[in-house]
This record gives sequence, C-alpha cells and structure tokens, in this order.
Amino acid sequence: MNFPLYIAKRYIRSNSKNNAINIINRIASMGIIVGAMALFVVLSVFSGLKVFSLSFSNDIDPDLKITSTLGKSFLITPGQEAEIRKIDGVVSYSKIIEERVLFTFDNKQEVTYLKGIDSNYKKVNDVKKIIYSGQWLEDDAYQEVVVGYGLVQKLSLGLMDFNKHLEVLVPKAGKGTIENAEQAFNKQEIFPIGIYAINEDLDSKYVFADLTLAQELLEYKSNQISGIELKEKPNADENAIIQKLNSIFKGKVTIKNRAQLNESLYKMLNTENIAVYLIFTLVIVVALFNLIGALIMMILDKKGNLKTLFNLGVEIKNLRKIFLLQGTLLSLFGGLIGLALGIIIVLIQQHFQLIMITPTLAYPVVFSLENVLIVMATIVSLGFIASLIASSRVSKKLLE
Repeated sequence: MNFPLYIAKRYIRSNSKNNAINIINRIASMGIIVGAMALFVVLSVFSGLKVFSLSFSNDIDPDLKITSTLGKSFLITPGQEAEIRKIDGVVSYSKIIEERVLFTFDNKQEVTYLKGIDSNYKKVNDVKKIIYSGQWLEDDAYQEVVVGYGLVQKLSLGLMDFNKHLEVLVPKAGKGTIENAEQAFNKQEIFPIGIYAINEDLDSKYVFADLTLAQELLEYKSNQISGIELKEKPNADENAIIQKLNSIFKGKVTIKNRAQLNESLYKMLNTENIAVYLIFTLVIVVALFNLIGALIMMILDKKGNLKTLFNLGVEIKNLRKIFLLQGTLLSLFGGLIGLALGIIIVLIQQHFQLIMITPTLAYPVVFSLENVLIVMATIVSLGFIASLIASSRVSKKLLE
C-alpha cells in the first residue's frame, strides 16, 4: 500500500486531541462543501438563463441560414433546390426575402423588416409557438400578413380591419428624376390576419408576408431571393451540410448557424457565465485558505509523529505527500458532497419549481454533466494547490 496515502486516510478519519484543530478542520470541510454546492447551483442557474434567453430568438431563427456574399439577393435554380433536398441531414428548407420597408396605418408610420416566406417556412420554424392571436399565413395568401405585437401597439393595428388599411411602401429601383413622390414607391395594401409575440425586441422586427408579394414589391425575379433557411435533423453533421451547400452555390453565399446569427447574444451570455464562474471561484479560493490553515495546524499537531517517522527513515518528500494527499482527499470528498447537495437543489427546482421569477415563470435551471465536471475540476485543482502550499511547511528544520 502507498504509505503516505495510508497515513493521510488515517489522519482524515481520526480526530485530533486538540479540539481547536477539529473545529478548524470542520470549518475547512464546510467551506469546501458550501463552495462546491454554490458554484454548481450558480452555473446551473446561468445555464438555465442562457437556454431561456436563447429560446426567444430560436423560435424564429433557423438552424442554418444562407445569404448572398455579394449584394442583397441571389438567384436560385431548380437544380440547386434539388441538390439541397438531397443533402443528408436537412429536414426542410425555406426561401425568404428580407428588406427594410415603410409601413403606414391611419397616419402612423413605422420602418421595419418585411419578411417574405414560402409555404415551407412553417416546416423550418415552429410558428405555432409564437402566434399570440389570429392565425399563421395560409399558402398563397397574397395580401395577408402576420405582424408582431410590438408593431401592433405602435400602429394601433387590429386583425382583419377592412375600414383602415395597413399599407407597405417600398422604394422603386432605378435612376432618374422623380416627378411625383407617389411614383417613387411600390405600394400594396395588406391585411393582418395574425399577431406573433416573442420578446420586446423581436416583436417589432418582422412583418411576415407571402414570398410572391415581397418579390413584386422589390421587383425581384421569380427565382430571386435574399436567403434560404434550413432545418437540420437532430445530431446531423452541420459541418458536412455547410460544405455541401458551399459546393452547390460554389462559395458565392454566406452560411451561418444559429450561434453565428446571434453572435453578440452568445458572446454576452458566455462572458456573463465566465465572469460568474471566476467570482465564485474566488470565493472558493478564500474558503480554501481555511484548508491551508487546517493542514498547517495538523502538521504542527502531528509534529511528534512526523519526527518519529523521519527518524525511522521516511523521506521529507513522503511526509509532505501525506498532507498533500490529505488536503486533496478532503477537497475531493467535500466537492462530491457539495456537488451532490447542489444536484439535489437543481433537480428539485427543475421538477417542483419552488422559486419563481413571476407567478407563472419558474427560475430556470439546467442540469448538465459539463457543470459537474467544471465544479469537480475546480475544487480538486484548487484543493491540490492549497494542499501543496500547506504541505511545503514540512521541512527538516521543522522536525529538528
């Protein structure tokens, strides 16, 4: 048996004759347990908040989105569509057009995005989840649109209001002098049949319309679009899909996944997660000062035993290893106990929703093995360093 490990285990199980040292050891153990529990709970909470925050944009953001590298639009051929359908891992795709245009209603104006979509759009995005009132667009619904709740409030819109017309205006392409302001725009009366609601920012971003209407307003050709949105199969090889799409379009398009479409949001959430992790790691570092103190007190308490072992021929490095292993084992066991308590708290919140943000919304938490590994790696690593510092106090000079 490893001699230092055997002695380290004995020291962990046995109590010191000095009651003050026993109290210090318990305080050090409690600090590790509480630190591990708190770190895991906080990481789980931020994982839940990340999923919760991304759930809003995920409702209208596809798994992959293709846009033109040069210009606002590009042409797609039937052959290219056939090749997209053959790609393994793609469930469906939808052709879209996005353009900022002017909407007017009852002497009120608002500039936002007109998003022309085809009939496959509801196969790519779960539009039923975002409908707040009314219904989604039917196939070939030329003058019908779905508007956001934010735009409804800004323009005081109502569904199927035939007395007052919502009008969309798009500047005409071309050069030359404009004699009449009316000639400068392509206009079309449209009728809201549905209202979607996601969050405050997105509720005013889009007005969903039929792809054909968007093409006519922008004077596009029938095969001219501004983007393609794709839905992947679960566990599909995203990199392989992107490579095939680049091959189909000969590298003339830009392909982004969901994280790249919301790059700033992902960066913000990841930065917050790292900041919180570092703050709570600092708390654990402070708690581990107790471990250093406890080990040093243990070294002084066992000085007589260590001197005996040294006289029997045990090397100083092995005597140091005793307390290095003792501190590391204390960190490991404390981390496991704290982690177990943290997992129980997270699972209880997930299943019973005891803590609420609002009367209808529970505080989001997510249990993940990644957080388990992060907590254990942090506790054991810092515990090892603290034990290494404390064990270095064992020296020949001390024993003499």
